[in-house]
Amino acid sequence: MQLPVQSPDATPQAKERLITSRQRWPEDARDLAEALQQCLAIGDREWHALKSQRPRRAAEQIAAALVQLIAADQPAQAASTPAREQAVMLLEHALGWLRAEHSDPGCPAHGR
Repeated sequence: MQLPVQSPDATPQAKERLITSRQRWPEDARDLAEALQQCLAIGDREWHALKSQRPRRAAEQIAAALVQLIAADQPAQAASTPAREQAVMLLEHALGWLRAEHSDPGCPAHGR
C-alpha cells in the first residue's frame, strides 16, 4: 500500500489525519477481527465434531489474538504492552495446536 504524497502546502488538518492514521488501527479493523473470531469460535453445539481438528483450534486462537491486539494496543507504541503479551501467548498456543503439541482436553460436560 502506498501512502499519499504530502504536498508542502498541505493543511494542518490533512497532516494531522495522516499522522493519526499511522498511529492507530484502521477504522473497521476491530469489527472485522471480532467478526472473524466469532466465525471461527467453536461453540458448544459443534465442540464434539470439531474438538480434534487442530487447524480449527489454531485458527480460533489466532483470531482471538488478533482481536486482543487490535482492541487493546496502539500500533505506534514501540514498547511491549500487556495486549501484545496476551496476543503472543494466544499465538504460541495456536502454534502448539498446529505442531500437534496439544490434544483435545476432553468434553467439559463429561468431567474428563
